[in-house]
Amino acid sequence: MAKKVEEKEIKTNKNVHEVEIKINGDVWAKALDKAFSKRQKEVNVPGFRKGKVPRDIYEKHYGKESLFFEAAESCLGDAYDKAMSESKLIPVVQPDVSINDINDEGVSFTFKIITKPEVKVNKYKGLGVKKEEAKVTEEEVNHELEHLLEQYTELAPKKGKIKEGDLAIIDFEGFKDGVAFDGGKGENYSLEIGSHSFIPGFEEGLVGLSAGDEKDLDLEFPEDYGAKDLAGAKVVFHVKVNEVKEKIKRELDSDFFEDLGMEGVNDEKSLKAEIEKSIKAQKDMDLENKYIDALLKEISKNVEVEIPEEMIKEEVDRLLERFAEQMKMQGISLDVYYKFTKSTEEDLRKQMEPEARQNVLYRLMLEAIMSLEKVEATEEEINKEVEEMAKNYNMAKEELLKQFGGTDMVKYDLEMKKTVDLLKELNK
Repeated sequence: MAKKVEEKEIKTNKNVHEVEIKINGDVWAKALDKAFSKRQKEVNVPGFRKGKVPRDIYEKHYGKESLFFEAAESCLGDAYDKAMSESKLIPVVQPDVSINDINDEGVSFTFKIITKPEVKVNKYKGLGVKKEEAKVTEEEVNHELEHLLEQYTELAPKKGKIKEGDLAIIDFEGFKDGVAFDGGKGENYSLEIGSHSFIPGFEEGLVGLSAGDEKDLDLEFPEDYGAKDLAGAKVVFHVKVNEVKEKIKRELDSDFFEDLGMEGVNDEKSLKAEIEKSIKAQKDMDLENKYIDALLKEISKNVEVEIPEEMIKEEVDRLLERFAEQMKMQGISLDVYYKFTKSTEEDLRKQMEPEARQNVLYRLMLEAIMSLEKVEATEEEINKEVEEMAKNYNMAKEELLKQFGGTDMVKYDLEMKKTVDLLKELNK
């Protein structure tokens, strides 16, 4: 039998490499045998039981070439491993693979491997980017206090007439040309007057009514209303008011502070101090993120790099997948999103491309600085990070590492954070 033969050829153009792997000889013969064994169990040939057709009869009916791609698929994993090990290339995106030639003598694969481009960071120290100081005004504290009191507002039955801000418990049904339309009916619906939850004129039409009153509202749907059969249509809503409730604003008394349940907060002064602290913490976080963004943007102006489009595409894929997950959590599929926004996947991908390009640039830039500054995470730091992450996510460490991609990913993320912290120090 012919010897096993595997050949390798590498063509390089900057950081785009084409690695050719040829499979023939014993390896290809065994792959064809394996392909035939699988096909033999699936085909029907007159005069032979299923799974019993001889190889020569099968090839007469279906041809040798019917086994080629099945055989090639079984060789692909080994060919990829050989391409990686012999070329010693480290891909930054999933390599593309194509079949150059395939016949009864063998198969030739070409793997297109994209490696990390050369990155030159010309300046990243003393850039003069400053972080803003978080300041909290008295007006902001008072506004948040009013918002907090609003959250704890109590509702009480009201005997008088409906006014803005009240809650009306209503039955309603809508009619178009005297016929009830889908989605236009509700019972014991709680409607806050002034919330603009319904079409213009509906809530305004209830002002002045009392519990037990009924009224017909002659209204018109907006021209841009989502349901085409109702857009711009004149309709009549028959409404019955079952109950009216009014908001009772809370006072800063002992009952309120007891309901609030904040440790150490028992009067207006201590509550305002806590509110100020909370607002400042949020502002500090926002300004920190804004400062890091400004710093990275300034450094990126001094970076020389040619980013392969394949890296941008893969980052767009990641952003699209994350967006789909976010939509799914809201009960919305991407198909529904495209229909609602009158857009396509191509539109969304184009919209995401600038963010993807920036993400890849920043990642390459930080990796280059990490290397220049010899930033490394110690084993102790990595273990501590894993423990804190496991605690935050309420997961066992083993499960967290499995979900996160292993210790190497934790190490990488930690070193990226340390690089950002170093840049902040170098630009004070």
